[in-house]
Amino acid sequence: MLVNGKPGNFISIRDRGLLYGDGVFRTLVASRGKAQQWPLHYLKLQHDCAALGIACPDEARLSAELNGLLAQHPDGVVKLIVTRGQGTRGYAPQTGAGATHLWDVSPLPDYPADWATHGIKARLCQLRLCHQQRLAGIKHLNRLENVLAAAELSDGQLSDSRSPDSRPSGSGIAEGLLLDIAGNVIEGTRSNLFLVSNGKLITPDLSRCGVAGVQRDRVMAWAAQHKMPLQVRHIGMDELLRADELFVVNSIIGLWSISELEQRRLSGFSIARQIRKKLYEQDA
Repeated sequence: MLVNGKPGNFISIRDRGLLYGDGVFRTLVASRGKAQQWPLHYLKLQHDCAALGIACPDEARLSAELNGLLAQHPDGVVKLIVTRGQGTRGYAPQTGAGATHLWDVSPLPDYPADWATHGIKARLCQLRLCHQQRLAGIKHLNRLENVLAAAELSDGQLSDSRSPDSRPSGSGIAEGLLLDIAGNVIEGTRSNLFLVSNGKLITPDLSRCGVAGVQRDRVMAWAAQHKMPLQVRHIGMDELLRADELFVVNSIIGLWSISELEQRRLSGFSIARQIRKKLYEQDA
C-alpha cells in the first residue's frame, strides 16, 4: 500500500475519508503489469473529485506511482482512494486542505468460471436507494447502502474471512439488484445493469442515485460503435422481468449475464457475448 506516494498503511484519525466518507475511489484490474483502462479511470476520478470539490492528484504523479506498484504486483485488483485529507472537528471542509491518496493491491477474486460463460443467479435486494442528485453517479466513499444490500446476499454471514466480493452466498446468488425509493431499477450491489429488449440496449438513468462505472461507459461506447439503439432511462420491475437479456458489468468481473432472477430463467445471451468478447479483446 502507498499513502501519498510513500509505502505505508496508516492515515490520520482525523482524515475526512475515515470520519465522513469524504472522498472517492476507483478499482481496476492489473494484468501482466498493465492497469486495464487506466486513462478512463483517471478521467472518472477527476470528474468525481471535481463534483465534491476535492483537489484531484496530478495524472502524471498517479501514473508514476501506479507503474511502481505494477512492477511489484503485476496481477491483482488495484484500488485508488482520494480523500479530502485531514481536517478539524465538524462537517464543514477547510479551504486549502491537501488531499490524501492511497493505493492498495489485492489478489484477483477467484470467481467460478461458469459465471462468465453461463450466467449468474441474481436476486432483488430489499434495500432501496435514496435520491441525492449531487452525489448521483459518483463513486464516493460512503457506500453503506451497498454494504447493507450485500449483507442480504450472504444472509448476514459477515464473519466469513473472505471478501464479500469474492465469496458466493449459500444460495449461489452472485449479485443483488437494487431499486430506488421510486421503484426504478438502478444497478447491482457492485455493478451496472443492462437490459436487451426488442433489439435495444437499455441501462438505468443514474441522475438521482447509483454509480456510473467505467465499464458502463465502455458498453455504451460499444452500442454506438455497432449502431445498436441505446436508451438511458427509468426502468420498472415489469420491464426488467420481461427483458430478453440481462447482464451486469464492472471493471473486476467484466460482464456477467443473468441466467436466473426472481424465478425467471434466461439463456442465449447473444448480445452479451458479443460485448464481452469486445471488452476482453480491448483489455488483452
